Amino acid sequence: MARKEKEQDSENPGRLKQIALTYKMTRRADRWIGWVISAVGLGTFGVVLAIGFLLGHPVYLGILGALVGLLATAIVFGRRAERAAFSQMEGQPGAAAAVLENMRRGVAFTPAVAINRNQDVVHRAVGKYGVVLIGEGNPNRLKTLMAAEKRRMNRVVSDVPVHDMIVGKGEGQVELQKLRQKILKLPRVLPGARVTEVNDRLRAMGDLMNNLPLPKGPMPKGMRMPKGNVQRRGR
Repeated sequence: MARKEKEQDSENPGRLKQIALTYKMTRRADRWIGWVISAVGLGTFGVVLAIGFLLGHPVYLGILGALVGLLATAIVFGRRAERAAFSQMEGQPGAAAAVLENMRRGVAFTPAVAINRNQDVVHRAVGKYGVVLIGEGNPNRLKTLMAAEKRRMNRVVSDVPVHDMIVGKGEGQVELQKLRQKILKLPRVLPGARVTEVNDRLRAMGDLMNNLPLPKGPMPKGMRMPKGNVQRRGR
């Protein structure tokens, strides 16, 4: 029993440290985060406490207000922290891959199925909506990369719908923080077994980055691909 309590106590400092690090990271992109979450927490507590005085139960409603205030603070902090993280990742090569790798089950994600020396890269996601090609980089160069990848895929999955999206803030592009939601809103046309079959066929073609030792997440700015690792086309 004592050992279990000791283990729980040892976990708390780690959680608190993680929260502190998240707060510091968020504050770099959102300098008002401290004021906002304080206002949310105290405001929520004040409203519930005022209702408690009106109903003649300030103690009970005060306790409830404190709990609701903490919950509201956690929700607002979580959303603003996520937004800050996306803003710091925006524009970095590989940022979309970092987001898509955390998508829920039922989505088969393969990063960097096509890439060129300018760091323009195309990722692939397979789900009940079909196949989605996600491009990061220069929109004009990505059109060529994505068109070549579509022709390559058409040889093995010609009957599957293929959607393409380019990550960015320009016209017709998808913002990084909205990418996951955009994909999940696509109409579902394939059963689960068919998704597995399609993904297996595509992976059987071979992926450009299978044997390339790249770190996970966004790639450092200024990193250039070796001349040998360019766009792969089917032969």
